[in-house]
Amino acid sequence: MIQVHTCQNGVRIVSEQIDSVRSVAIGIFVNAGSRYELPEENGITHFIEHMLFKGTANRTARQIAEEFDRIGGELNAFTSKENTCYYAKVLDHHAERAITILADMFFNSTFAEEELEKERQVVLEEIFMSEDAPDDDVHEKLWEVMYPNDALGRPILGTAKTLPTFTAEKIRQYMAKHYGPASVVISVAGNISKALLQTIEELFGHYEASPLAITPTLTTPAFHAGEIMKTRDTEQAHLAMSFPAIHVKDPDMYSFIALNNIIGGNMSSRLFQEVREERGLAYTIFSYQSCYVDVGTFTIYGSTSRQQLPQLQHTIDATLLDIVAGGITEEELDNAKEQLKGSFVLGLEGTGARMNRNGTSELVHGKHRSVDEVLASIDAVSMESVNRLIAKILKAEPAIAMIGPIE
Repeated sequence: MIQVHTCQNGVRIVSEQIDSVRSVAIGIFVNAGSRYELPEENGITHFIEHMLFKGTANRTARQIAEEFDRIGGELNAFTSKENTCYYAKVLDHHAERAITILADMFFNSTFAEEELEKERQVVLEEIFMSEDAPDDDVHEKLWEVMYPNDALGRPILGTAKTLPTFTAEKIRQYMAKHYGPASVVISVAGNISKALLQTIEELFGHYEASPLAITPTLTTPAFHAGEIMKTRDTEQAHLAMSFPAIHVKDPDMYSFIALNNIIGGNMSSRLFQEVREERGLAYTIFSYQSCYVDVGTFTIYGSTSRQQLPQLQHTIDATLLDIVAGGITEEELDNAKEQLKGSFVLGLEGTGARMNRNGTSELVHGKHRSVDEVLASIDAVSMESVNRLIAKILKAEPAIAMIGPIE
């Protein structure tokens, strides 16, 4: 059973007791992502994620790592376009120690100049690594095409231009704006003790919002169709194309996921069968959905040799046109729904997955649906709802990005 407790300062604690396990997963979710950054701040959310591991007033970076290694725990973090999460998974009897270390990182990081300089170089290498990988770079270029005038179109990692400007003062100002208690959700799943929940409230339930704290506001960005080509000396040409789609709270969300599965989300999908199995045009071909609080996209990616790139494009276009003209079959829809139900249920077997789902649900939706409610929503997906999305999404003009030996 999922329980939500709101502390006096606004921090929400979401807990799910799982008696059958001996571990606990803990996540600190913050409503701070790259799309809330000003242009000159691009990349600072991700940089802060790195810096919270680089030492506090009580622990060095090495001590943080050694303490988690000593208790056999996992410690990590991620930054997305809309939120940041710092998380740990430990044996249940080490959970209070884990949240104490996480709180130390959250509240007491020093952002020492020496560590700032080292981590700037680390993130710079991460940026270079992404740019060196054409299958990553093509998606970054695609976002630039889709949202050229919005933070949603800028890279989560930031750029070599913005990175050197992030000082300790700028980091503290950004955290003062975005890390206030109203923006924080603590999600815990596993064999949870009352003492752990009390410790979480003692650590996070009393800090006050800064006078600089803001409520992030969004102006829904317009999707831009268009094309970008980047010539590189690579063995393969990489193609990514996106269509404007629905936001994460849209009632047709499960229909969208089912449609994605049918088009390119698994090995039995139209694209996988046509592009790889029938024609042998590519080793990698897939589609996926990206959904945010106000906008969403449907993306297709494939890579092939320069000689076969026109045929790959033609096959993708023909597959989509066939779906627009003839729709999908009842068998495809039934298979997609069963696959979706299986993936959903199997994905909840770990404490980490449950912690992540609950934290995201609270942060984004402010409510929690039971497994049975989700399965019922999947069962309710119909030919009508899927056809509605086909007309809405696949008839739009796409954004296209290509990288490789394409000239």
